[in-house]
Amino acid sequence: MKPSRTLLALLACLLGLAIGLGTLDALDVRLPSSLQALWWGGLLALLGAALLDALRLRQMPSPRLERQLPGNLPLGRWSEVRLTLHHDFARPLSLEVFDHLPNGMAFEHLPQAVDLHPGEQTQFAYRVRPLQRGHFHFPQAEIALPSPLGLWRARRYLQLPGETRVYPDFARLYGAQLMAVDDWLSQLGVRQQPRRGLGLEFHQLREFRDGDSLRQIDWKATARQRTPIAREYQDERDQQIIFLLDCGRRMRSQDGELSHFDHALNACLLLSYVALRQGDAVGLSTFAGEHRRFLAPVKGPAQLNVLLNGVYDLQSSQQPADFAAAAQALLSRQRRRALVVLVTNLRDEDDEELLGAVQRLGRQHRVLIASLREEVLDTLRTTPVQDYQTALAYCGTVDYLNARNGLHERLFAHNVPVLDVRPGELGPELVSRYLAWKKAGVL
Repeated sequence: MKPSRTLLALLACLLGLAIGLGTLDALDVRLPSSLQALWWGGLLALLGAALLDALRLRQMPSPRLERQLPGNLPLGRWSEVRLTLHHDFARPLSLEVFDHLPNGMAFEHLPQAVDLHPGEQTQFAYRVRPLQRGHFHFPQAEIALPSPLGLWRARRYLQLPGETRVYPDFARLYGAQLMAVDDWLSQLGVRQQPRRGLGLEFHQLREFRDGDSLRQIDWKATARQRTPIAREYQDERDQQIIFLLDCGRRMRSQDGELSHFDHALNACLLLSYVALRQGDAVGLSTFAGEHRRFLAPVKGPAQLNVLLNGVYDLQSSQQPADFAAAAQALLSRQRRRALVVLVTNLRDEDDEELLGAVQRLGRQHRVLIASLREEVLDTLRTTPVQDYQTALAYCGTVDYLNARNGLHERLFAHNVPVLDVRPGELGPELVSRYLAWKKAGVL
């Protein structure tokens, strides 16, 4: 409990009056004796009123507070949290409310001044924007309650436990279900390559049409029907995709508000969404993290929620990437042939170890390496050289990129495809490559 501005202002007035009376008395200016009595009376009255007001404030009940908190929040997006105040006050009252938020969340419109009216409940809202994924707990809320005479303000803490989960920003994908998938993918910049050849899975028999190839003709059905009958194929379904996700220190680089690790998670979920709609199974395996996880490939829309719940609290660590151990762990768990998407940030020192691990995986699976490239490298490479410092930065950047490209070329030489992209482009590029391979029947 602390004095209000009103009480401080009244005490300041009495203090000023006391200083004035004392100054006049020191100058031998005669004043009516009633002024001294009046000053003492005002001081005693104010002290009595303040004491009584403080006692009444201590007896005042705290209002009841409810928080309406969404069960899950998207990373980096503003969301609304609503608070409801219930009270039994017989007169209007104005107070301030502040909700205690966990670390890792930005907020707006707090604290808020709220006017309470007798017989009514009051609702108000503020906004939060999570800055990191995970499980968050809201401990309590705080109110500044004024006394009946307005001479004091009491700070009271209301226990209001709540919890929520912060997921990768997947709102766009849920909204995409309301539109055609092809239109949505084109808005994301996904390029669907034209089909080269036919899919591998039989779909149905139908009449021969212009543009069909002779090898599509089913000669037995043609003989029975006495008219040309063609086989129709579709893209192979029931494929399996496994993301081999690096959770080590090289994924902690920051581009904008999101780390490379968050960009990688968003890209994996984006491709998972598309692949599950194509009828394929999707799984995930992590390495170089404090808590390694493996989610077996499963088909169906429900697998997307399994993936979300499996990765929402994953965090990158300070551990180095051990590609050989990651490959061995995946081979021991995944027997059936699958598309393994290794998401990492390649370095030139990864040459021998990485190549050996990828070759081991390639004997049983099809491997695609997605390597994130820091955006600052592109910026430094295109910055004009104007002085010695910028020249050093340019030369260092070019040397690093050349070594990185050399590693990519060695991988290409061993028939290992590599996507070298900036973090924000990873999702569309992965989907483009997946759809191209799907239509070409190479998965």
